[in-house]
Amino acid sequence: MAAKSDNEFSRLDEAARAGWLYYVAGNTQDEIARKLGVSRQSAQRLVSLAVSERLIKVRVDHPIAKCMELGKKLTERFDLMACEVVPSDPEAPASTVGIAQAGAAEMERHLKSSQPRIIAIGTGRALRACVEQLPAMDCPQHRIVSLLGNMMSDGSATAYNVIIRMADRVNARHFPMPLPVFATNSEERKLLHGQAPVHNILELARQADVTFVGIGQMNESAQLVVDGFVTREEAKSLNRLGAIGEITSWVYDKDGKLIDGLINDRVASAPLHADQDHPVFGIAVGEPKVAAIRGALRGRLINALITNEATAELLLN
Repeated sequence: MAAKSDNEFSRLDEAARAGWLYYVAGNTQDEIARKLGVSRQSAQRLVSLAVSERLIKVRVDHPIAKCMELGKKLTERFDLMACEVVPSDPEAPASTVGIAQAGAAEMERHLKSSQPRIIAIGTGRALRACVEQLPAMDCPQHRIVSLLGNMMSDGSATAYNVIIRMADRVNARHFPMPLPVFATNSEERKLLHGQAPVHNILELARQADVTFVGIGQMNESAQLVVDGFVTREEAKSLNRLGAIGEITSWVYDKDGKLIDGLINDRVASAPLHADQDHPVFGIAVGEPKVAAIRGALRGRLINALITNEATAELLLN
């Protein structure tokens, strides 16, 4: 077993050298092969390994003027603390690839702080994609807290819960919410929130130095409906009351106002607060989510945004 471990370490060390030679020193693969004493094919595989193992991070230095201009316009229109607009794939405008890298870079910036920080995390496909892009880090000084429950009504784990994965990648203390996403009723929610461990987590969420959330649309194709948390009839009832989006399962209208009653009476997530004095990053893309993103911006449920070029143009139009 020890020999195998040593071989793996040696392979990664060689891959890191190859990656440095290629991306930093600007060597060709032929030059790398000569310098490392391997074949050209081996040099190519080592460079690929350096990327797949995240030993090398590639960043585009050329400022993309249009994206920067869109980010500036969104910042000015919605008075944002921060806004990152990444290029869109013309054939896949709802792809999370670009925002995953940008979201990971923003998370990494906060994680690199030597001062202890509380980082609050929502859930969803976009956030999970961001966490998958994070490099391995050692951040025992930080606390990562979940904003919502991690259980389905039958006790199984939710599909897009990301806090444990994130904590594992960055070696930080983590505080998952030991609750179902929805309580049976408002009285049960009050009892659940009154438990000492849950109360502690809610207090940590309130004190967060930075928050990252996904944004979902609210209609019959919403993720809450697809995952079985909300019935189609409940979704229709919410739409009749003006619901257009949800953040951590809290449902709101086009102006970012929470819908009174219905499922909002049972949401076990940490409360949503408008006009936070710390950054609350919404990470989302795609035409179906434009109204939900715009509502969250108008209502100041988020004050920072990471999205792509196609979505940004729709938001401004």
